[in-house]
Amino acid sequence: MLSAMPSTDLPAPDLDVVVLGGGGHVGLPLSLALCAAGLRVGIYDTSRPTLDRIGRGEVPFAEAGAGQLLREVLPSGRLHLDDDAAMLGRSHIVIVVIGTPVDEFLNPSTTVFERAVDQIAADLRPGALVVLRSTVYPGTTARVAADLRARGCEVDIAVCPERIAEGHALEELSSLPQIVGADDAAAGDRAEALFRHLTDKIVRTSTREAELAKLLTNTWRYMKFAVANQFFMISHAAGVDYGNVLNAIRQDYPRARDLPGPGFAAGPCLFKDCMQLAAFTSDHFPLGQAAMQVNEGLPAYIVSALERRCGSLSGRTIGILGMAFKAESDDTRASLSYKLRKLLRWAGAEVLCTDPYVEDDRLLPLDEVVARSELLILGAPHRDYQGLQLDGRDIVDVWGAMGKGIVL
Repeated sequence: MLSAMPSTDLPAPDLDVVVLGGGGHVGLPLSLALCAAGLRVGIYDTSRPTLDRIGRGEVPFAEAGAGQLLREVLPSGRLHLDDDAAMLGRSHIVIVVIGTPVDEFLNPSTTVFERAVDQIAADLRPGALVVLRSTVYPGTTARVAADLRARGCEVDIAVCPERIAEGHALEELSSLPQIVGADDAAAGDRAEALFRHLTDKIVRTSTREAELAKLLTNTWRYMKFAVANQFFMISHAAGVDYGNVLNAIRQDYPRARDLPGPGFAAGPCLFKDCMQLAAFTSDHFPLGQAAMQVNEGLPAYIVSALERRCGSLSGRTIGILGMAFKAESDDTRASLSYKLRKLLRWAGAEVLCTDPYVEDDRLLPLDEVVARSELLILGAPHRDYQGLQLDGRDIVDVWGAMGKGIVL
C-alpha cells in the first residue's frame, strides 16, 4: 500500500487514492487499473447516474477490457463510489481528472480549474498530494498550487498527464512511460511511487515541462493528420488517386512510415490542445492554426467536391456511416461527422446517419440508411462497414478503409 502523510485530527484515511472525475473516459480506466493493482480507490464524480451504472458493473462508454475488469474489482470492496466531495478527505492522494476545454474564442478556459480549487480546497487533508491528470495550459499546475496555498491548503502538487489512446487505456497505462512533473522533489517522489503501481517506466520533469510535453505530443499528432489531409486534397484536386500515391510513398520506404492516411482528425483532445498551444505562444503558432484550418476544413471540402461532381445537393438523400470521432468508439465529442451533416443539410440534402456504437435518437439502423441513400459517406471507419454491400451505391471514403475507391 501507499505510505500516508501524517495528518492532524482527521480520522485515518481509508482510501489510498481518490480520483476526482473518476467516472469519465480518462478517470475510470485509471481507477480500475489502480484498484486492480491492489489499491483502495475512491471514484468521486458529480454524475450520480454515471456512478450508479458503474456500481452495477456497467462501463458508461466503450473501452476495451474495462467492463470485465470492473466486474472483477467490484466484489473486492476496494472500489468506492461517491458524489459527495467529502470523499476527497478519505485519502492523502487526490488525482484530478477534469475536462479542459477552449472557449468560443479558442482560448483556454481557466474557470475549470478555478472551480476545481474551490470545490476541493475544503476537503483536502493536510499534506495531501494533488495530481493533475488533465491536459492543461502551461503554468496551470503552478497556478493551482498557489490558489490552494492561498486557501490555506498545505499540499504537494504534481502533474502526471494521461497519455493513453481512448479505447486502449488499460493496455497503455502499463505499457507507456508515465511523465511525472513536479517542482518539488518530495512531490515528485510521491507521484512516482503512485504510478509505479502501474508501470516501471517513469520520466521525471518539472511541471512546466510535463505540461508542454503533453500539449506538444497531441499537437504533433494533429499536425501529421493535417499534412495527410492536405496531401489528399492536393492529389484529389489534381485528379489523382491518393490511395495509389500513398502506397507509392510508403511501400518499403521507412522514412515515410509515419505519414498517416487521410480522414477526420477530431475528438476531445487534438484540436483543443493545438489551440491551447496557439494561445500560449507569442506568434499564435501559425503552423498549428494552419493544421486546424486543414483538418476542420475537410468536411467542407467533401461537400464542395460533391457539388462539383453532382451539381446541387438539394433534395438528394445522403447517408453518413459512423458518427463517432474515430473507429470502434462510441465517443462523439468534437466528431467531424456532425459538422459534415450540418454542411450537407445546409446544402439542401436530406442526411441519414448511423453508427453501431453511438447512442443517439437521431440515428437510424444501418440497413435503412443504405437502402434510402443515393450516396454514402464514410464518417468513421468502423470495422462493421468493411465488406458492406452497397448495392451499386457510390461511397465517399477518404479514409481508404472500404476498398471501394473515392467518389467525389
